[in-house]
Amino acid sequence: MGTEEKSFGQQLQERLEYKNENAWLKTEVSEKDIIFEFCEGYKDFLNKAKTEREAVSYAKQRAEENGFVPLDKVLAENGRLSSGDKIYVVNRDKNIILAIIGDRPIQDGLKIVGSHVDSPRIDLKPNPLYEDGEMALFKTHYYGGIKKYQWTTIPLSIHGVLFKSDGEKVEINIGEDDSDPQFCITDLLPHLAKEQMDKKLSEVITGEGLNLLIGSIPYNEEKVKEKIKLNILDLLNQKYGIVEEDFKRAELEIVPAFKARDIGFDRSMIGSYGQDDRICAYTSLQAILRANKPEKTIICFLVDKEEIGSMGNTGIMSRFFENTVAQITSLLVDNYSDISLRKALSNSKLLSADVTAALDPTYDSVNDKKNASFLGKGIAIEKYTGSRGKSDASDANAEFIAEITNMLTRNNVIWQSGEMGKVDLGGGGTIAQYVANLGMDVIDAGPPILCMHSPLEVSSKIDIYMAYKAYLAFYNS
Repeated sequence: MGTEEKSFGQQLQERLEYKNENAWLKTEVSEKDIIFEFCEGYKDFLNKAKTEREAVSYAKQRAEENGFVPLDKVLAENGRLSSGDKIYVVNRDKNIILAIIGDRPIQDGLKIVGSHVDSPRIDLKPNPLYEDGEMALFKTHYYGGIKKYQWTTIPLSIHGVLFKSDGEKVEINIGEDDSDPQFCITDLLPHLAKEQMDKKLSEVITGEGLNLLIGSIPYNEEKVKEKIKLNILDLLNQKYGIVEEDFKRAELEIVPAFKARDIGFDRSMIGSYGQDDRICAYTSLQAILRANKPEKTIICFLVDKEEIGSMGNTGIMSRFFENTVAQITSLLVDNYSDISLRKALSNSKLLSADVTAALDPTYDSVNDKKNASFLGKGIAIEKYTGSRGKSDASDANAEFIAEITNMLTRNNVIWQSGEMGKVDLGGGGTIAQYVANLGMDVIDAGPPILCMHSPLEVSSKIDIYMAYKAYLAFYNS
């Protein structure tokens, strides 16, 4: 029996209607191998970069391996920048800007991909160590939007830095190596949890209840008080040379200790901590490392503090980005003035590279399915984020959306569009609104993920690769 000929209505429907198909169905077998190989590098990054400091250190190392040099070095040696120069600038070990100078005048604008490298986590308080109930524990203060109950009874590690009174810097990373001890936050057994389970989910575990269990052996001397606390201090002093006061000069972060792993029988997904937003940090970093010599100057910007409102001198609200662009502009423009900088910024285009929520079929009632993003359907383009009536959103204009989506289509990047949840149920923010204040065109573009802000977030490998292709196409277009 021959193939039935399509009716006029079917042909019209095929031509006019939009179909958001699964990206795997549009991908050649040969490209699937490339996707899986690319994601092995991504998993390695996730395992090595569980904090913003570690992510910036990783990016700096990769930049130098690929011919990028510190801007200060260029300034000291040449006092000028030229087309094709590759430079980077680090801010307090928590931000990094990588740039490749283009052929066109910088006043014509830059092409920027900006993502954040901080993730929801648990921090130590300035005076964390105490003893109670024959155990030693750390007091903590959580960072960013978390469901507190998700952080109990899972293996945790400690990352960060502290400074001794003489100024010596001590780097801490405990719990990642197979020979390391790990830590945990305890929870009640079901047999004794009747009152606890009668509470609202948001009240089951309190912020003050996120205490980290770190030891239980006492120091063996009768006259000593708080023997277990002293034993922990003694162990830390022997290994790192630190005393209790040094915790007041510390940035120590508690993160999940497990490694990034493939998810699913088909290994099509990745489960890991910190994919919001290191998924975009990695893909945008790889894109600028592999970009062609550009017409317009291109920038990869990895920023801190997004999860707590982008404030502070390492957040996007600081002047670091603007100051760096000003310095670059001054090294490219004769008779530099503030107008040169303002023209460069207002003519720039930025992809706010951040994740969005993928539709979860178990909880699909929170989404408008016609406007949700789906795992495995490519990079998600979001005209606006914000909450409810588009509060705290930049809301990209139609001209820029057309420019970006047409560029993606021309470069065979599979993309989808959506928004985060039903209108009255919430939403979220990104760095887009802040950089839009500088006058540039901005749109949010990043992979959708499941379980956002949890200790284990889930992404699709094909969405990761499409994000990389999108950022690379943006740089090269």
